[in-house]
Amino acid sequence: MLPLIVINVLVVLGPSVFALYSSFTEWSGTGAARWVGLANYAELAGDPEFHAALWHNILWTAFFLVVPMAMGLFGAFALTRIRRFRLLFRVVYFVPYIVASVVTAAIWQNLLSPDVGLGKVAGLNFFGSTTLALPTVAFVNNWAWWGFLVVVFLAAMQGVDPHLYEAAALDGAGPFRQFWSVTLPSIRPTFMFLGLMTIIWSFLSFDYVYVLTQGGPAGTTDVLSTLLYREAFASLRAGYASAIGVVMALISGVVVGVYLVMRSRKAWAI
Repeated sequence: MLPLIVINVLVVLGPSVFALYSSFTEWSGTGAARWVGLANYAELAGDPEFHAALWHNILWTAFFLVVPMAMGLFGAFALTRIRRFRLLFRVVYFVPYIVASVVTAAIWQNLLSPDVGLGKVAGLNFFGSTTLALPTVAFVNNWAWWGFLVVVFLAAMQGVDPHLYEAAALDGAGPFRQFWSVTLPSIRPTFMFLGLMTIIWSFLSFDYVYVLTQGGPAGTTDVLSTLLYREAFASLRAGYASAIGVVMALISGVVVGVYLVMRSRKAWAI
């Protein structure tokens, strides 16, 4: 285990400790850092851009906890009901996930373009509208993401004892009742774990937002990761950016802590 421990110390623990230290300094990313204590965190508390980015992350998380999770569950359950072409559907659903996010973003940017794409047909600027930009970016990300959930949920559903479905059918349960009373309770550990990871990944979302809008227009698609990137590399405020990173880590830590408490109290979450 020693080589793995050394690698983790070098690439995870070391940078994490340095980022924590940097969050208490005023630093441009080069040269000497000046200790400022909690000044960066005090500025965060009153920074409207940070508040807006945090709110966008919350909306983003709520969307991904509902829409792709529901689509993934429905898609996986539908695949368990068919016998022909199941492998083909699994591949078709999974392909968008393995395509590079930059490529996917570029494709949808052209498809929804107000000059040559669907935006021109509908008379809308999907990525340039302060109302439509964030939902549109979430839609593009969801297009690539929900197929992954289908495959994971399908793997969990295939492990459900088929005798449970037979017993439910003998009791007169239809497909929806079987899904609600047999499938969901049986895959609850997988569902809870994917919910946990969805929350964490939602707060780390960066690539689709940055490629499609870079946080615009007027900051309406800014999330914490894009704000952090801009503060660190555009404004050269690495200390302030580190404070944003620490807040993101704390949010993830709270989510993981809540999950661990739930797991310790519920046998189904183990």
